[in-house]
Amino acid sequence: MTALLVRLESLAMSTTLQPETQPAQSQDNATARQFVNFMFFRTDRAFRSQPADVKAEARREFAEIVRRYSDRLMLLPYSTLGLKCGVDFMLWRIGYDLDPFQQMVADINKSVLGRYLDVPVSYFSMTKHSQYVEEHVHEGQEGRRLRIVPGKRPLLFVYPFVKTRDWYLLPPPERQRIMNEHIAIGHKYPRVKINTTYSFGLDDQDFVVAFEADSAAEFLDLVQELRETESSKYTVRDTPMYTCRKSTIEEILQSLG
Repeated sequence: MTALLVRLESLAMSTTLQPETQPAQSQDNATARQFVNFMFFRTDRAFRSQPADVKAEARREFAEIVRRYSDRLMLLPYSTLGLKCGVDFMLWRIGYDLDPFQQMVADINKSVLGRYLDVPVSYFSMTKHSQYVEEHVHEGQEGRRLRIVPGKRPLLFVYPFVKTRDWYLLPPPERQRIMNEHIAIGHKYPRVKINTTYSFGLDDQDFVVAFEADSAAEFLDLVQELRETESSKYTVRDTPMYTCRKSTIEEILQSLG
């Protein structure tokens, strides 16, 4: 009996300490879906005029918040400084529970740097199995696209995507035919990895699309070629587009001034 109680206590502790970046034990790993957030930040120029010690403490505190939540979320920082007007950096956050998404922002709001940060853009979405791709799974897309494994390439291109209502009224075989051309062009650029997430009912767009790439030129060529496909006729909006460079949070914070 004593051995059994010890075993039960050990199991309880392992469940309690399980990081929220993994699905709960009660969920089927094959069907657990992730929440995904791309949160863009802009720093008020007033921060640059603060005393050096104030800025140093603000950077230290913010970096600590990021480290603390990295145990509960997959959390990747990207710099957008000088690449897009109005945004300085982006945090790509992925997890299975909504609580840490909100708790982290609450902690940022209460921080010193939080007084000088605005969030002009934030996209919220979830993973979901693609209805157009039955068998093919790209590198880093596990569980039939239900789990994202990000961060292996230096560049990330993020944008919201909205299809026309007429697209959703097309017969499924017709949509599949059109998408087959779209998918075939994507396969011509194997070093550009797509992460498609879904926002229906969660945010203002239908999808959030994030491409990881080693070369900006390859991504530019891919998008230009996709513009010439039949599927592009059914696009309402695929802007704004954000070019993001993978970085450390320390490097990003130093770049803010």
